Amino acid sequence: MNEREVKQASDALQKAVSAKEPAANIIRLLRDLQKGVKPSEELLRKTQVGKIVNKLKTLQQVDPQIPRLAADIVSQWRKDIQQGNKGGAASPAQNGSASPAPSKAPSSSDSKLPTGVPLDKRTWKTDKIDRSTIIAGEPARNNSIGLLYDGLVAGSDQAPSRVLEKAKGIERAIITNPDAQSSPSSDFYKEKIRSLYQNLKNKSNPELRQRILSGALAPERFATMTHEEMKSESQRAEEAKIHKENLNSAMVPEEAKSISATLECGKCKQKQVSFTQAQTRSADEPMTTFCECQNCGNRWKFS
Repeated sequence: MNEREVKQASDALQKAVSAKEPAANIIRLLRDLQKGVKPSEELLRKTQVGKIVNKLKTLQQVDPQIPRLAADIVSQWRKDIQQGNKGGAASPAQNGSASPAPSKAPSSSDSKLPTGVPLDKRTWKTDKIDRSTIIAGEPARNNSIGLLYDGLVAGSDQAPSRVLEKAKGIERAIITNPDAQSSPSSDFYKEKIRSLYQNLKNKSNPELRQRILSGALAPERFATMTHEEMKSESQRAEEAKIHKENLNSAMVPEEAKSISATLECGKCKQKQVSFTQAQTRSADEPMTTFCECQNCGNRWKFS
């Protein structure tokens, strides 16, 4: 089923339940959804089918097959979505980018290590790196190396010579990529430098810089990684948590709204108005009524 067909089927199911149609009709509609829906978070959210089916799990005074089948469908959809997300992006271990957790880099006794500069304020300028001499006659490449240097050095106690070595290695891997056409003016080269710099400067992923400087992640490998592959374990865990919350939200049925037989929408003049009431002022004043037209979506309130 495509999105439109799923929406139509879910609407038909909701109408069948509301009209208390025979159990055989409801079961048939559920089985159609069970066979035809390839679930995704976006599909469940747009069509509301997850909420509609989930609500049937607690339906009372109906054929017991209905809540049982609804529970089976919801359980299978959750499983399918979770498996699909796990298979969508390879983990570091699957794509060969896994590397041991870096040990804390030892402090260097290099005489060029800047003094009196906070580690988080280090740049190629504070470390007194002469960018013009890195690669003779290549100002564009030298600027890129300086940018990568700034991305790597923030918060590090590594010697300038080691940081520069890593920055040069990353830049060299990019310029030698066939897509760069050996030119620092190519779109691929400029976009790659910019993307890697932004990932290095990401404050929520300091482990990435540490892995490169400690040698746990080779510059050549880093230059080919996707944004997904660069994520730290803590970032992956946080995104998994958010994904789980979004999935649960997409599957939780909405509270049923009361439909008025007398309220009329001032916009489309239809009497298909749902309403809820809440005490928004002091207890001795009337409640506020919040209205929404189910035909055109117009919303208003009154006391």
